[in-house]
Amino acid sequence: MNQTIICRCEEVSLQDIQNTAITYNCSAREVKLRTRAGMGYCGGRTCRPAVDAVLEAVTGEKAGHDIPMKVQPPVRPVSLSVLRGKVR
Repeated sequence: MNQTIICRCEEVSLQDIQNTAITYNCSAREVKLRTRAGMGYCGGRTCRPAVDAVLEAVTGEKAGHDIPMKVQPPVRPVSLSVLRGKVR
C-alpha cells in the first residue's frame, strides 16, 4: 500500500491526517495535536505548508495564527569532545 508521508519527522501520512479530521470532526489545530504533524525535529519547517494545505482541503479551515503552534529550530550540532566530557 502506497502511503504519502506528509510529516517525515513524525511519520504522519496523508491518510492519518484525513482519518483523524473525519473521525474526530476537529479543527486543523486539533488534527496537528492529535497526529503530531509538524511537531518533529524540524519543528514544521519542512512539512508545515503541506500539512496546512491538506488540513485546509479536508477541514475547510485555513491555518490560523491566533494560537500558533510552537516552531523551534532544529537540534544544534554538538562536538564529540563535549559528548566525551572533555571540554577545553
